[in-house]
Amino acid sequence: LIRKNNEVVVAGDGQVSLGNTVLKSTAKKVRKIEKRSVIAGFAGSTADALTLFERLEGKLEKHAGNLSRAAVELAKDWRTDKYLRRLEALMAVGDKNNSYIISGTGDVLEPEGDVIGIGSGGNYALAAGKVLMSTDMSAEQVAKKSIEVASEICVFTNNNIKIEKRDVVAGFAGSTADALTLFERLEAKIEKHAGNLSRAAVELAKDRR
Repeated sequence: LIRKNNEVVVAGDGQVSLGNTVLKSTAKKVRKIEKRSVIAGFAGSTADALTLFERLEGKLEKHAGNLSRAAVELAKDWRTDKYLRRLEALMAVGDKNNSYIISGTGDVLEPEGDVIGIGSGGNYALAAGKVLMSTDMSAEQVAKKSIEVASEICVFTNNNIKIEKRDVVAGFAGSTADALTLFERLEAKIEKHAGNLSRAAVELAKDRR
């Protein structure tokens, strides 16, 4: 999970393994709760991860989209529910303000920095992501490249990459019509520069001059 330039992106590979055997290479390990603008990535048992995701979705509904409270409540359930305690999965979740790792022991961790890596290739992706954060690459580009690096090192990670992201958040002041015109121009610049908000903003400023 990458947080950069007001964007939050989660990327995952597609490999599902059983021991030393690859069972599936096109699994989708990332999900998005559209209604609450929360994205999540999983590691571990796919069935267990999807069960946890459904539980998280329920907690978000209960707490009006508050990811922090939902994550803590889910962790409490994980520790007290005998069924949940048998689930073998990790989740990296994020919204516009917060990023968390929800662990298999029922812990909720808020990692330092803007990069999270979980799963077999998580440490390799984490290391690559931290290095790439200092470049002018967009959050999506950093996330994708990090998984690609991990797939070249870890035999349990492939490069069949799936991505979910929260869009750029923008606020306006002044004339509504003028603000919407600026937003449309910014949107076009972001598209032109592959999601790189910094470059898009600089280009927009140049146009205005």
